[in-house]
Amino acid sequence: MEFLEQRRDYALALFRIIIGLFFVIHGVQHLSKGTSLLTWPSGPMSLIELIGGALIAVGLWTRWAALISSGAMAYAYFVVHQPRGLLPIQNGGELAAVYSWAFLLLVFTGAGAWSIDALRKSSKRSLANV
Repeated sequence: MEFLEQRRDYALALFRIIIGLFFVIHGVQHLSKGTSLLTWPSGPMSLIELIGGALIAVGLWTRWAALISSGAMAYAYFVVHQPRGLLPIQNGGELAAVYSWAFLLLVFTGAGAWSIDALRKSSKRSLANV
């Protein structure tokens, strides 16, 4: 178990990168279908998917990007999907629900390794030790 524990930050980083990239791809998909940025809620949602997903993937302002993305996906679930049925499998909202929970996890865990947030944190420590 110690082997796994020592690699937790790297597993979290891979999770963050993959989820962020999938979210970007989801935003690109919406825009490639001709979604106007002025159409509510799909236009702003596409921007959140693109920008939030990119920030999460590179690990920049990860907690804030994940908080906004989680809220956007919760909104999508409850406003768009939930009226169609009680359970995610009934209403087609599985992806929105999973994204919302995945991003909420990142709000609490942060970016992990291989992130701009980690680089910024280590450079602040280096400057404090000078």
